[in-house]
Amino acid sequence: MTRTAEPRATLAEVARRAGVSKATASKVLNGRPGVSAETRQQVRQAIEELGYSPTTGSREGSARGAIHVVFDTIVHMYSLYILDGVLAGGRDLGVDVVTSAVSSEGKVPDISLGIDRIKQIAARGQTGLIVVTTQLTGAEIAECERAGLPLVVIDPMNPLDDRVTSIGSTNWAGGVQATRHLLDLGHTRIAFVGGPEHSVPGRERLHGYREALEAAGIQPDPALTRKGDFTAETGAEAAESLFSAPDPPTAVFAGNDVIAMGVMRVARSRGLRIPEDLSVVGFDDTYGAKWTDPPLTTVRQPLRQMGRVAARTLLEIADGRGPDSHHVQLATSLVIRESTARRS
Repeated sequence: MTRTAEPRATLAEVARRAGVSKATASKVLNGRPGVSAETRQQVRQAIEELGYSPTTGSREGSARGAIHVVFDTIVHMYSLYILDGVLAGGRDLGVDVVTSAVSSEGKVPDISLGIDRIKQIAARGQTGLIVVTTQLTGAEIAECERAGLPLVVIDPMNPLDDRVTSIGSTNWAGGVQATRHLLDLGHTRIAFVGGPEHSVPGRERLHGYREALEAAGIQPDPALTRKGDFTAETGAEAAESLFSAPDPPTAVFAGNDVIAMGVMRVARSRGLRIPEDLSVVGFDDTYGAKWTDPPLTTVRQPLRQMGRVAARTLLEIADGRGPDSHHVQLATSLVIRESTARRS
């Protein structure tokens, strides 16, 4: 006589037995935070009573799943520096890293991460999610919480509340450093060419630029401010406009190194010498900044360290340890090279 195997218990049955939601039972099973000790014990007891054994995914106390990193795009050196830091953090902590991107183009579309993507990441049993320079909606944040998926954001593109931990740099202070350097060289017609209007880091750099000018007794001139994307094309288009004006700037503070490169290319095409006729400062200090002609003065962001700190912070959240601060900013520093000089 053939014996029929008893049906395997499901996670939904575990949740009903414990009197919790399926999402909460999943959090306990995967060792994720956000569940009280009492509830965690109830779920464990239900698992034991039902003899539940998942067919896929991680179990509480098992090896961690991978950290998933989502970029807006990975075609820029900025992204590669951040990724290198996350990979180093993963190696230090014994966790694998997987990555994906919202766009394969250099110019990023104005779209958010997407709830479907979050659900797919959570379904794979991955430890948590690091989102880099990508917009997050309230619904997407709520989906991460519902799925028990720890979340850390690097350089958030839109304002976030204390439900989300973010890692960045002192963008405002960096804007002050860059602009003050140009002021100290005698420049007063200083243009700012930045990224998207909605970018939090971009706005902080712009505010630092304005603060430095006002502290020097100079009223910021709206005609000297340009915004676009963090691309060379934005720098080139802004430079064409600025250098065609009746009273062009003698210096440009660019929102990142790539924008600065676009500005420098147009300046050379117009016969302007750098730094004799035009001083240029960038932001980030990515690899290419050392190899522009001339080498670019820029504000250094600790990009690798930002990635490493994000990985460590994510795992602390996954272990149920809240971060010391929900919004961490690492210090910037000015790196003076040959693209700036005293105004003659």
